[in-house]
Amino acid sequence: MSSIITRQGLLHYEVLGRGKPLIFLHGWLGSYRIWRESLLHFSKHYRCYTIDFWGFGDSGEHQPGSGDEREIYRVENFVDMIAEFMDRMGMRSVPLVGHSMGGTTSLRFAVKYPSRVRGVTVIGSPVNGKSLAGLLKLAGMPLYAQLVFRFFGVFRWFMRSYYSKRISTDPDFPAIMDEDLRSLSLQSFLWSINDLHHLNLVDQLHAMRVPVLGMYGDKDIIVDPYEWQTLLKGYDGARIARFPDAGHFIMLDDPLRFRKELGDFLADVYGSNGEGN
Repeated sequence: MSSIITRQGLLHYEVLGRGKPLIFLHGWLGSYRIWRESLLHFSKHYRCYTIDFWGFGDSGEHQPGSGDEREIYRVENFVDMIAEFMDRMGMRSVPLVGHSMGGTTSLRFAVKYPSRVRGVTVIGSPVNGKSLAGLLKLAGMPLYAQLVFRFFGVFRWFMRSYYSKRISTDPDFPAIMDEDLRSLSLQSFLWSINDLHHLNLVDQLHAMRVPVLGMYGDKDIIVDPYEWQTLLKGYDGARIARFPDAGHFIMLDDPLRFRKELGDFLADVYGSNGEGN
């Protein structure tokens, strides 16, 4: 377990492997845990990093005096968090691999810091927040979120026993999700999804000039499985990979093809297998 102290507080990250750098970013309610198997695979050729966004996983929550809590958990603040992390790690330009909210953050990062991105891979990521499922939109409403946390034990039971099995076929996923839910706060739960719901990157992507790979599962019930069309509307140069038998967690539902698609994309981005410094 590694961490750095940033302007917003404690930032947890994991690192594995040697070679050219690669950053993995988790989605809403997630953490570094979702990338464990991916890190083990890609660390054979890359120096792989995975970061916990503020308020998720093992990163710190909102620190008193560090700003408005609504701002702390916005995608724009996560974008600046990545830039600060890269500065601290001595990285100039890297590929970003983001799942769900992490992919949306990666796209926004590529718009804001184009010289610092070699390529972006998004996995089940909303380009327009209106593509989120109804339950996620509700989660961004203060009264609903407060109700969830008032009965958080029931919510965790529901997610572990029922809903997690609907959104991924991986038998280990319910335990991963439950572990991630343990570290959530009301503020990180509420304001991150609230911001994601109201975000629309379509018009911002037109000016983007980095390679983009979009992976979308046809059985996704968290984000509209046709959100790849929205990605192409914003950036018609994106490479699209559809997964007919996968849901929102493609890297868990179809890991072999996920690794093949991402590996080929990274080889194109780096012009090699990524070995070396």
